[in-house]
Amino acid sequence: MLRGTRRRARAMDLAPNSAPGGDLGEPLPAHRWVQPVPDGLVLDGQLVGADPAEVAVARESVRLAFVAALQHLPPRQRSVLILRDVLRWSAAEVAALLGGSVAAVNSALQRARAALPAPAEPHTGPSGGPSGEVGEEVDRELLARYVAAFERYDVEALVSLLHEDATMTMPPYTWWLRGRADIHAALLGSDAPCAGSRLLPAGRANGAAAFGQYLGGEPFALVVVETRRGRVSAVTTHLGDRLFPMFGLPMSFGSPVRTDG
Repeated sequence: MLRGTRRRARAMDLAPNSAPGGDLGEPLPAHRWVQPVPDGLVLDGQLVGADPAEVAVARESVRLAFVAALQHLPPRQRSVLILRDVLRWSAAEVAALLGGSVAAVNSALQRARAALPAPAEPHTGPSGGPSGEVGEEVDRELLARYVAAFERYDVEALVSLLHEDATMTMPPYTWWLRGRADIHAALLGSDAPCAGSRLLPAGRANGAAAFGQYLGGEPFALVVVETRRGRVSAVTTHLGDRLFPMFGLPMSFGSPVRTDG
């Protein structure tokens, strides 16, 4: 893939942010995009009994931003980073595989980490440290509020849950928005195309919450919702049903639209 003429990317890697109401443009083929992957396919067997700090590192290693940035690293740094931070090999094991010293492996790892996007900020507890289960509870509550607002197509409630610099993307189109104000304007001016949708939980994708979106009972999109410090920081809507089997989602969903809060 790296030897190809085009690398996989996210929308923000391909074009500047769009204006609300702007044309979506032409869709790009699937091979142009960094695709979401269920966390279980990557993390199963690594997290059992792991230290919470190691769990956080492992989850960071599957973020879409991380995967997109890997393509820009030199080959050796990329190999060391994947072996150490994703597959959890020791420095000695990596040195034996790639050739060279443990010191050289550690140096390559430091340079690779420095070139990648900053990790997402964890939730913090009263003492300032990672909040563990408290943070997970906060995320679940936030996601439940997001799903309820989405299914009611309550634009004001949806926007109130966003960070000021939140992003909204919609592969396979390079169209994307940044900022609560632009997202608010786009949702209000879109003639409510997603009104009446249902969101079915689909576990985690690339370290974030994933949902199958159904419109009229039919699969419409896989929606990945990223959160940070108690608000939604990014929403990526992967249009189409191609990813539904990978996430174990049914190909129809006939339950009535929820009307309560």
